[in-house]
Amino acid sequence: MATDAMGIDGYSLLNDLKLEIEAKEGTFSLCFWVYLMSSTTFPATVIQQVYSDISKSAPFLVINDNKRINLLPVLILHKEAPDTLNINSWTEVPHATVDLEFPVGKWVHVGCEVSPTHVQLQINEDIVGKRSLTSLLNREPDSSNLKKITLANVGGDEDSVKGYVHNFEVFPLVSSIKDHHLKDPPLMLSIDESSASEIEEENDGVWGIVGGKASCRRNFSLDVVLSDAFGQPVVDKENEVFASLLYADTGAPVENTTDEEAPLLVSYDGIEFSSCERPSKLLMGRASFKLKISQLSSKCDNRLFILRFCIPKLGSYSFLEAYSRPVRCISRSRNTRLSTLVWKRSTSALNRHSSLQSSAKDDGPLEHQHSGHEAKVNPLMKRFRLGQDKISVSVKADPNLVRPDEECNSHVFTSNQVENGFTTSLDGRPANFDEADDCPSDSESIGERNSPPNSTASRRYDISDMTIFKYCLAGLAERSLMLKEIAPSASDKEISELAHRVSFYSGCSHHGNQILLAKRLIKDGINLWKLMSPNNQHIPWQNAVYEIEEQFLKIASSRSRSLSNQDLELLRKIAGCQEYLTQECFEKLWCWLYPVAFIISREWINPIWNSTSPKWIEGFITKEEAEASLQGPIGLQEPGTFILRFPTSRSWPHPDAGSLVVTYVGNDYKLHHRLLSMDHVYSSYSSGDKGIDAKPLQDMLLAEPELSRLGRIIRSH
Repeated sequence: MATDAMGIDGYSLLNDLKLEIEAKEGTFSLCFWVYLMSSTTFPATVIQQVYSDISKSAPFLVINDNKRINLLPVLILHKEAPDTLNINSWTEVPHATVDLEFPVGKWVHVGCEVSPTHVQLQINEDIVGKRSLTSLLNREPDSSNLKKITLANVGGDEDSVKGYVHNFEVFPLVSSIKDHHLKDPPLMLSIDESSASEIEEENDGVWGIVGGKASCRRNFSLDVVLSDAFGQPVVDKENEVFASLLYADTGAPVENTTDEEAPLLVSYDGIEFSSCERPSKLLMGRASFKLKISQLSSKCDNRLFILRFCIPKLGSYSFLEAYSRPVRCISRSRNTRLSTLVWKRSTSALNRHSSLQSSAKDDGPLEHQHSGHEAKVNPLMKRFRLGQDKISVSVKADPNLVRPDEECNSHVFTSNQVENGFTTSLDGRPANFDEADDCPSDSESIGERNSPPNSTASRRYDISDMTIFKYCLAGLAERSLMLKEIAPSASDKEISELAHRVSFYSGCSHHGNQILLAKRLIKDGINLWKLMSPNNQHIPWQNAVYEIEEQFLKIASSRSRSLSNQDLELLRKIAGCQEYLTQECFEKLWCWLYPVAFIISREWINPIWNSTSPKWIEGFITKEEAEASLQGPIGLQEPGTFILRFPTSRSWPHPDAGSLVVTYVGNDYKLHHRLLSMDHVYSSYSSGDKGIDAKPLQDMLLAEPELSRLGRIIRSH
């Protein structure tokens, strides 16, 4: 459920909370959203019960030193109420409690239900704590003497807790806490780390960003998301997000450099501005930043920095501020710590069709064997030049720094190499490529820079050159937004032309492949979400599973095979949801699932998906599950044992979305991951021919000298 308008009403400091109620007939309920500061210390009293004729208050809602929240009896209602003269007596009385750690730094919905016979505590709509109590009302000669109760956060003592409350309401009777939970959820600003590019996560978890002089510093990108407590983006085109750079240890703003240059710069159309002068507007709840850090050197200054994002128009609330991980800024020239390898390629290989591609490792560097030795290649540092016979590849000295996925990582090999054996490296030695889900594509430089059969100079297109170049230079998040704007209203011919031109100018046909899917992917996704959630609200995951599976089976043309519980559980992990599925989580799931379903539907893949003896693809599995399955009782299984899987980190419009990966035990008794080329599939799709003229995939796999037998899957859950 997206919010069309928003304001800052309804938010207040927890210390300012004070509300007087009358406990008529001893029954009432209260609901509110609470946000506790990350600096909160425990134990702490969130709400106290105060009476006009009692000099000392008693705790009502308490978080203990184990971060468990507890709802206590009411003094005038329950015999078991805590002693007002002993502030620690609440630990000795019966109370409703929640056996989970209360989170800080995020919004939590709390519902409290009080009656003469029990107290009940609900967190995020779930009933998680209830306690029966002894009523005092039967012992009172006149129940009309019930006194007013004031619920408040009494500050000034060491039990006070810092935070915010939103939409605090008290109901005279037991009311539907669920309705309050869905009503007017609070807002929160966060950083979408999956959108990051040109940011390296170092061994200590610190972000590494290259800054320095104008000729050396690099653009890095981040998206900031304004969403409600359910993760739904907030639609507000008027608000702007500002970025700034702070010292990580003190939180103080970083000063301008000695030449009065701002420490954090925003890049617009190639021109740099101070970040405080150029905010980014929220579009569909998301603000995209392309930033640069000026001449700051963490190594010289021995200090770390953090990025801060805020929306001043909405107020200075902690939940409307987002902070990055610590940043280590390195000022250096482009050639520092780099070595350059120049690879030659055969011009005769340019027009040969590829079938088996090397993939990169999910969380490690690519390995290239070259000139008799191995060189660790960081995909972040690859640079390609179009239209030349030499490709310059910059190799960084630190192999552990890996960037989020941006481009295609597929190494392309020729058809005869696929049918006669795994590819060899340039000097004739077997190539050893590990899978890295997050890296640019070597296919952009080897074998995929095929010029289209017809010159683009002689053809006319309705889509502008600016759109083409913007798409080629954009990151995955921006490409997704562009395709969502273009595809629904574009004709099939226009989509085909866009895919053709992007493939040509990017030098990699895999980018165009994902564009060909855009129209159907977006349309089917919108229709499915409307079917599951007509009111555009978050829905229970269990209710959504049936419709998602039905749509998958329809697209995949899978008549004889349904999804297992393990498959559905992995889909939930990909979506990033728990009990409820939001629209944003559904889109994450759909952008991964649709390309997979499309690939399965093609005649080259469909038989091995539906095969039960042997079961070539046992289901949706992670890289870790595949590797664990290839482990024998005393080590790895026999060389040649392999498993097929769909990489879980490849989502549309990533060029390798929907592709299959072969995980196998090599002759060196090490695990390897290689990506299968889907060029046959997309070639037949663009031509309108569902079939392809190629050997069955299983025959091609078993013809490989390093693949001899199919492994079995061992599930981790």
